[in-house]
Amino acid sequence: MLEEVERWLATRSWSVADRPLHGVLAAKQRSGQSVSVVLPALNEEETVGDIVAVIRRDLVRQAPLVDEIVVVDSGSTDRTAEVAAAAGARVVHRDSVLPRIPAVPGKGEVLWRSLLATSGDIVCFVDADLREFSSDFVLGIVGPLLTDPDVDLVKAMYDRPLGGAAGQGGRVTELMARPLLNMHWPQLAGFVQPLGGEYAARRSLLEQLPFPVGYGVELGMLVDALHLVGLDALAQVDVGVRRHRHQDGQALGRMAAAIYRTAQLRLARGHLVRPALTQFERGEDGFEPRTYPVDTEERPPMAEIAEYAHRRVA
Repeated sequence: MLEEVERWLATRSWSVADRPLHGVLAAKQRSGQSVSVVLPALNEEETVGDIVAVIRRDLVRQAPLVDEIVVVDSGSTDRTAEVAAAAGARVVHRDSVLPRIPAVPGKGEVLWRSLLATSGDIVCFVDADLREFSSDFVLGIVGPLLTDPDVDLVKAMYDRPLGGAAGQGGRVTELMARPLLNMHWPQLAGFVQPLGGEYAARRSLLEQLPFPVGYGVELGMLVDALHLVGLDALAQVDVGVRRHRHQDGQALGRMAAAIYRTAQLRLARGHLVRPALTQFERGEDGFEPRTYPVDTEERPPMAEIAEYAHRRVA
């Protein structure tokens, strides 16, 4: 491992226990910074309400750490919006944010638009499919941003059990993202969960970053943040165990292809010979091909959007 990464692991990798809640609250009061929590959600009625309720109970009512909880619904067909609102979140539909620009499907699209739907100086993203959720996820990744002015982005790290086996989750991370980062951006090799959906950052950084609209958003954000603010402005915090719904192998294949495309664009800004992925499913006449596009659209930095600039001035 690079000597720089070893040093980074020693100085920028922490545990949630390193920053107790009372100290983080005191730092927040001193700095006057506000915190927004964003949950991107698509058909997550089973879990989104519990996540919102825990954050409201622990970090809004019992301790004033979080100033707003916003669930951005990206077209759910179940009761995600109703459940989230009942639990106390402000629910915003993806298509109602920046309607001048037609929305496209994808997690990154929702995160990008959330910058216009929130007001916090620090924005904390939390996936809406987590089970047995703990508010330590939020406390852990927000804490360094409130206590250390030199830190701009913090990723959560955790164990990801799969089928009862510890540490076997994160298959796309191990098979695609980690090899890519180690080979092409070795400074980022110390991140335990580079694709994790739980991270927090200063708005001043997020508004300068382009957002891949799909699954490549986490890798793209890490790589772009490294180039923009440097390794020492990035950090990670151990928050324990992450339990969530696991996707099937073919869905993971499409995710991996999108992540590779995001990396490829950053490596050369070139073009794949064939930006598509063909997979196979058994049908009545044998294995049948299914082809999916993986060309990755990206949204520009939010700071370049007129509506966002106007809101900031207002």
